[in-house]
Amino acid sequence: MSMTVGESQAGVRIEEEPARARAGRAHDGDGLSLVPSAARLRSLDVFRGMTVAGMILVNNPGTWGAIYSPLKHAEWHGWTPTDFVFPFFLFIVGVSITLALSRRAEGAGSKRDLYVKIVRRSAIIFGLGLFLTAFPFWDFANGSFIDLSALRLSGVLNRIAVCYLFAALIFLKTDWRRQAYVFGALLVGYWAVLTFLSAPGFAAGDMSKEGSIASHVDRVVLAKHMWSGGKGVYEPEGILSTLGALATTFAGVLAGHLLRSRRTDVEKVAAMFVAGAAAIAAGWAWNYWHPVNKPLWTSSYVLFTAGMALQLLAVCYWLIDIKGYRRWSVPFAVYGTNALAVFFLTGVAAKLMGVIKLTGADGKPVSLWGAIFKNLFLSWASPVNASLAFAVCFVLFWLGVMWVLYRKNIFIKV
Repeated sequence: MSMTVGESQAGVRIEEEPARARAGRAHDGDGLSLVPSAARLRSLDVFRGMTVAGMILVNNPGTWGAIYSPLKHAEWHGWTPTDFVFPFFLFIVGVSITLALSRRAEGAGSKRDLYVKIVRRSAIIFGLGLFLTAFPFWDFANGSFIDLSALRLSGVLNRIAVCYLFAALIFLKTDWRRQAYVFGALLVGYWAVLTFLSAPGFAAGDMSKEGSIASHVDRVVLAKHMWSGGKGVYEPEGILSTLGALATTFAGVLAGHLLRSRRTDVEKVAAMFVAGAAAIAAGWAWNYWHPVNKPLWTSSYVLFTAGMALQLLAVCYWLIDIKGYRRWSVPFAVYGTNALAVFFLTGVAAKLMGVIKLTGADGKPVSLWGAIFKNLFLSWASPVNASLAFAVCFVLFWLGVMWVLYRKNIFIKV
């Protein structure tokens, strides 16, 4: 079905598809799917590509000191467009689980090999997250290897791995009704935990950075393995908040069941719009008692962002898979079919550009990142516009890299 053209020690396979799977079709390249491209939706690849492009854009400004506010996360409660990016990706992971695993879950016989693949892929993605955190493994300030005993154990890829693992395993053991119950139980259960449990020295239901029960659990369990080397008071991808992230993944699982249903295409689009609007309204109404909060991944945040994801997926599905308007979507499909790979590679590249030192005009050392930003962008634009221009060019550069792979039908999978 496909030919392996390379394999790394980490188990990441680089595969080239046969000539019949030409660029521009939906490909099995997101690194998570377990079925061939025929079972995939072009609109889902495009949605995934939009999300990954957004991740790269907001993670790589020219300078963190000058950023337009929509490209920043909300300080604590509330939301900005940036706060949609991560939940959108987890929502897409959930949709992909349903589309990829449904036939195998419904089939007879042992699923042992499928369980092994799911666990293996989750472990690899988690390992890639740890690698990205530790890279480049050398503390240039102290001239020694980094202290792995204080390595951050959480992160974007780490959370994706955990949510994928639990959602996929539960999916294989349950039907859609039980999955809906799991989604509801996660929403209500996590809300109850945040509302009725208290951290030592704080009142029950405290939702502050220092006082939430989720922040307390992270400080106790993760300690120095938290974000900011354990110096912060909360972990953005913490332990309890993963319950909310898992609920987001199950929202995607349920959307996947809708896409696989026997309803007409128009009925599917209408259902996604209606369900999305209801979720947005419910999440925003709940916000008055249970704030929308991305670091805590509150239940209101789950509903609000899942509703937004349903709306965007409905638009993509209508335009691309129903109406056939595909030309505009090709750049996003390029990103979407190598999503995990480009996210990982951009993370490595950004870190390398930060540690490679050059000599500035004043004779002082400056990072390659800083030199490019100062000489190619800050020389002609205001700081905030230069910072945005740098981020856009970073996205376009990697689009070019991924386009070469896409045209050659090469997809990096784990």
